[in-house]
Order: sequence, then C-alpha cells, then structure tokens
Amino acid sequence: MSFSWKRNLFVLWIGVFFCSTAYSISIPFLPIFLHSSLGVQDHLELWSGISFGITFLSSALIAPYWGSLADKYGRKPMLIRSGYSLAVLYFLNYLVTDPYLFVGLRIFQGLLAGFVPASIALVATNTPEKHVGYALGVMSTAGATGNIVGPLIGGVVSHLWGNREAFLFSTCVVLIAALIATLFAKETTFNRSSVRSTVKEDLKIAFANRPFVRVLGLTMMVTCSVMLLEPLITVYVLQLGASQQDASLSSGIIFSAVGIATVLAAPRWGKIGGKIGYSKVLFIGLLGGGIGNLLQYVFTNLYGFGGLRFFYGLFFAAVYPSINALIVKLTAADFRGRAFSLNQSATQIATMIGPILGGILGGLIPIRAIFIINGLALLLTAYVLKRISDQPYSASETIMSENEVRAK
Repeated sequence: MSFSWKRNLFVLWIGVFFCSTAYSISIPFLPIFLHSSLGVQDHLELWSGISFGITFLSSALIAPYWGSLADKYGRKPMLIRSGYSLAVLYFLNYLVTDPYLFVGLRIFQGLLAGFVPASIALVATNTPEKHVGYALGVMSTAGATGNIVGPLIGGVVSHLWGNREAFLFSTCVVLIAALIATLFAKETTFNRSSVRSTVKEDLKIAFANRPFVRVLGLTMMVTCSVMLLEPLITVYVLQLGASQQDASLSSGIIFSAVGIATVLAAPRWGKIGGKIGYSKVLFIGLLGGGIGNLLQYVFTNLYGFGGLRFFYGLFFAAVYPSINALIVKLTAADFRGRAFSLNQSATQIATMIGPILGGILGGLIPIRAIFIINGLALLLTAYVLKRISDQPYSASETIMSENEVRAK
C-alpha cells in the first residue's frame, strides 16, 4: 500500500494525544501530591515550581542531541525510545516516597522525553510541502486535546482513588502511545546515508537565519510568561475557596477550560492565518491572551475565573500553531526537523524558567498579582512582534540550505 501522509498524520495525532494526556494527568494535583504523599510542609510553592520546571530544563539540554540522532537514525526510533522510557518512569513515580527522589525522576523524565517534538518533526518532514502548515496546525490540537483530557482524568482519579494511583494511569496511557508509534507510524523520507550534524553546526545554520532566531526568541518570551502560573493554579483554586478534597477536580476542570478553547479555536485561527498571514494572527493571539490574563485578576470566584481562562484560551489558541507555521515558512526543508528541535529547546528552557520564577513569586506576592505580570508580559511580546515584523530583511537570510550555510 502506498504511503499516505494523511494516515500518518492521523496515527501521530493519536500518539501525541495519548502522550500529552499521560503527562498532564499529574498537573492538577502535583502540589497536593508533594504535600500529602511526600511530606513537603514548607515552601510548597517553591517545591512545586522546581518539580514542574526541572523536567523541562533537562529536556532542553538534551533535545539537540536527540535531534541529531533523529537526523542520523530516523524520527520513528526516537518515538519508540521516548514512549517506552516514559512508561517506566511514570510507574516509578507511583512507587516514590521521597521528594528528592521524585525530583530526580522528573529530571530523568526530561532527559528521556521527546515523543511530541519527534512526532512534529516526522510530520513536518513526511508531509508534502504544500500541506505542511495544515498538518502542523492539526498536530497542535493533539496536545491541546490531551491537555483537556489529562487534567480531567487526573482530577477524577485522584479524587476517587488517590494522587499516587493517577501515575498508574499515566503509565498505561503513554504505553499506548509507544505501541501506536511502534506499529503504525511511517517514515519514508529519511536518508540513512546522511552525515550526522553537530549541535555547533546546527546553531551556526540557525543563527544565519535572523527571522528564525526572532521566532525562537518569541517562543521563549511567550512560554515563560504563560508558565509562570502553571504550578500555582491548584494553590490559587484553594485560595478561591475550594476544599482540599475537591481541589484536584476543580483545578483539573479549570486547566481543561484552556484546552477546550484551544481545540475549538485553533483550526479557525489556522484558516485565518492562511489568508491574512501568521504574523498577524500571532499578534492577535498575544494581544487577546494578554488582556484575558489581566481580566483574571478581577474575578475572585471559581466560576468567573474558569470562564476567563476559557476566554484567554480562545485567543491564545492562535499562538503556537502560528509559530510552527512561521518556522515552516522561514526554514529550508533539509533543516526543518532540527529547526523544530531547536524550537523545542527554546520552549523547554522557558517552560523551566517560568514555573520556577512563578514558584518564587508565589511565595513573595499574592498569586492574583502574577496574572497582572503574565498579562503585561504577553502584551510586551505582542509589541516586540509588531516591531520586528516591521523590520525588513533579505530573503537570502531566511530560507538557506544546510550546504549553503556551511559554504559560507
């Protein structure tokens, strides 16, 4: 049977959906798990931020290495490696009883991760050029859908059986993702005779492309500002009046509000971006997301807060698909897989900095005030995007092949 990029897209969408679900299952109750199961009594906000962010630091540091191996041995082997490794690590999370050991497992989880970026790179390099933007937009909804289902599962499981048992669900779910990748994912455009690049060479190629570097900077600014709040949502839900018994379920529902909005709005933003340009759609998403965060400071009840999180998600749904589409537009086909790996490193570094900074700020100022900081950061990013979009640049410094950059 001939290769079908649409079938491959569907298979990888399912895999990313299960992998994202497995990861996000633990998000709603992570602070509660640290407190009630691992005995953390003091500096809970800081412990939550470190536990959340350390995974992304280790992932950011190792991602260029995995990207180089993927170019040499293929993206599908990276899917298989990551999927089965994460299944083992989630199971070990179920067994852990010491907070320091838990942080150690979170570090290894980052070092062995890579299922989602490998899937995105596989789609980007095995889809016809004219359909790449559409395919990446579809892939963005896989993670968003997983982020809807995961917190709901985590909230329900932790409410009915316990926080520790939710890690068993993560183990089973990510194992399904690994099996899907093993049995059904296809890679047809991989050249095993290609020379494996070094991280230094990849960075040289990337920095020769000024617009691409700007996109990496925007990725870091956006992700860092958003992730300020991720480890604090559950704590804030408790401050809004939810009981500790129901906090996991309530925060799971609130986390899912953003994901639901993303699934509903992302395809529409993708169509609009194809008509008016992805830079404009990105600007609208940042502007609406910033205003949505500022408004969340005003509401101090669970219903109003959840509604505004949904409103914020409707606009922010435009951000990451637009960034992915710009990467496709600004990079050559022979470098595109590594371009997404570098973008993933930028995302992971910011995802590490954001929660740790949020944890520190949560211990110093009211969590409500962090919504103001977050909103202003997104508005500042929108302003920066507007300024750099108005700066002219030569086409010769955007889409350059790897050999052309090396020749220079």
